[in-house]
Order: sequence, then C-alpha cells, then structure tokens
Amino acid sequence: MVKVVGVRFKENGKSYYFNPKNLNIKLGDHVIVETVRGLEYGEVTLVDKEVDEETFANPLKDVIRIATKEDAKKNEENEAKEKDALKICEEKIAKHELDMKLIDVEYTFDNSKIIFYFSAEGRIDFRELVKDLASVFRTRIELRQIGVRDEAKLLGGLGHCGREFCCHGFLCDFQPVSIKMAKDQCLSLNPGKISGACGRLMCCLAYEQAGYEDKLKRVPKVGSFVATPDGEGTVVASNILKERVSVKLSGQDDNVDLIEYNASDVNVIEEAKETTTNDDIEELKKLED
Repeated sequence: MVKVVGVRFKENGKSYYFNPKNLNIKLGDHVIVETVRGLEYGEVTLVDKEVDEETFANPLKDVIRIATKEDAKKNEENEAKEKDALKICEEKIAKHELDMKLIDVEYTFDNSKIIFYFSAEGRIDFRELVKDLASVFRTRIELRQIGVRDEAKLLGGLGHCGREFCCHGFLCDFQPVSIKMAKDQCLSLNPGKISGACGRLMCCLAYEQAGYEDKLKRVPKVGSFVATPDGEGTVVASNILKERVSVKLSGQDDNVDLIEYNASDVNVIEEAKETTTNDDIEELKKLED
C-alpha cells in the first residue's frame, strides 16, 4: 500500500493521485505537482488515502511543494493570460475561416504549453492555425477537440430543472446514461424532455436508476396479464415507487373503476411485450453518448 493525495486542476474536475512524499499536506491546500504536461497548480481534494500500488499502470508523480504566495500569484497571472489568449485565438480562427467553436484556453503552470479546447462537427485541418498561434505565443500549442458533453461541462448553464448543469456544478466524471433508464423510470421518450442542453441524455437519469431497477423486479409491467385476489386481468397502470398496480379484470366493463393492488398481491401470468419500435430505438439511441 502507498499513501496518496488527490489533486484536481479545475473546479469540479477529476482528481488525480500523487505521491505526497514527506510533505505535511492538508485538505484544501494548493500544491505544485509534476504531470505529463509539466508542472501544474492544483487543489488538494483528498489526503491520507492508502491505495494498492499495483493498481497504477505507471509510477506515481510527485507533489513538488505546497504552493507559495508567489505560486498563487503566478496562477492568477496565467488565468488572466488565458482570457487574452482566447480573444487572439478567436481572431485567428476567423482569419483562417475554420468551422470550429473555441470553448476554453488553459495555460500549464510553467507556461510550457497552451491548450485550446474547441468543438466542431467534423475533422478540422488546423495546422496553419497552430503555426500562427505558435508564432504569437512562442510556446507549444495544443488544439484539443471535445464533445458536446465536455462543452456543456466547461461552459455551464441552467438545465430543465432550473438548476446549474450537474456536470458543471459537481459531477467530476460522466457516467453512462441509456434509453433503458428513461423507460425504466416511465419517462416520456420525447427527446426534448429527456435530453439536456448538450443534446445527450440528461445525466440525472442515472441518479435513481438503482432504486427503480430494484422495484421493477417486484412490479409487473403495464400490459402484463396477471392473477389477482379478485381474478385475472391486465395491468393498465403502475406506480413503481409505491409498488402498486391498477388492473382491469377480464370481462370488466370499461366504465367500472379500476382496482388497485399491491404488487406483492398479484402474480404475472404473461409478461407484457416490448412496444417501442426499432425505428424509435434507433432515433433515441442518437441521444446516448
């Protein structure tokens, strides 16, 4: 086992493990660490954690030092330079008439590289743009194309619920989200209602999925033919969270009120079949990342 600290470089970004060596590092401290990109300035999000050394594919990088006031000042200067670099790059993109959208700019702490994040519909030939930027900034330039979910995470905004995007506010990593989750939760399969501003399925569909999967094991699907204490019938509605179903008994008049049962009081004779068409599934699959 080896003791590690977790360090993140962007607000609500992913934390990475580093070797603290013999430094007295506390939660919330800012540190200078060695990364594959060079020296970086980050915030400590995890301390005194022991991890099996065999879980790391490569040797752990070291924490160089706890950040000083001078380091903090330099980081602020880098952030100010990033704003200027953003404007310059946008001008260069317009000059080269490239069909790309600049999202963010990031300086490494030691200024050994500037990373420009952008989105685009397809592949972009930005070789001339890189040469132009390198002549201006006189350092290594990297242009990194990102997807729509990463773009939403970087830019932020308000979701359907009126709150800040989860990905921008607190999610460190994107979790897989599928159409099955929307169906399990009996949500409308209207793309406009289950997709976020990024055009992909909303991340929040995953939050309650485990609870729904557990309850669905005990609640018959709508359309299932079941046996009840009052006879056989068809499930026409269900309340998954309360684990109750409404059943129309065989031979029952349409004007008669449906009978509601606890899911535990009915037995499935024939389970309902899938009603979503292949065309619908293919269309909805486009929302998955």
